[in-house]
Amino acid sequence: MSLDGNTPLSVQGTRTIPADEELLQRFLAGDESAFVALVRRYKDPITNFTFRFLGNYDDAVDIAQETFVRVFRFGHTFMGEVKFSTWLYTIASNLAKSELKRYRRRYGTSLSEAFKKGEDDQSWDVPDSTYMPDERVDRTRIAQEVQKALMKVSPTYREMVVLRDVQQMTYEEISAVTNTEMGTVKSRINRGRAQLQVELKELYLELFPSLDEAP
Repeated sequence: MSLDGNTPLSVQGTRTIPADEELLQRFLAGDESAFVALVRRYKDPITNFTFRFLGNYDDAVDIAQETFVRVFRFGHTFMGEVKFSTWLYTIASNLAKSELKRYRRRYGTSLSEAFKKGEDDQSWDVPDSTYMPDERVDRTRIAQEVQKALMKVSPTYREMVVLRDVQQMTYEEISAVTNTEMGTVKSRINRGRAQLQVELKELYLELFPSLDEAP
């Protein structure tokens, strides 16, 4: 079964796993356990997305929680025109963007600009191995460096890169979540990856020094 859970039904062993839309309908009919199942299915992916986008774990958790509060309160507005996962990520994306705007008003700078100025804040550290990018012994430091590099990427591009390369969404899904034309999605992903590559160059050479010795 895929991450977004949008196959009609899937079977894991002898247990049938309901689709997202079925769980939502059951919840709207009064089955609160179905809502709990949706939260368990998407809590980590949504927190991961908002953390990668915002760079602050506490804010990411708050926004993930608020996302599910919105589903609880406004689930009846879901019309099925898009997949449930697309609708859910759209809510989380809008909340995360609003948080970026509040940060700018509060501190007079954006999160990415704060990183470029070299601010050292432990709140940017990766607090949970759930969000580590690999299984190396020094994966904590690598994850922190990757996250800091992500935060130096323009927010418009960063969102696209996170949705594509971390959340593994298709271009079509990203287009729906961000309400952006397909060609623009692809362009922003490429530009975001280019920015990220520049920011990670020193870390890459440190991990693979032999590659810098080519004739």
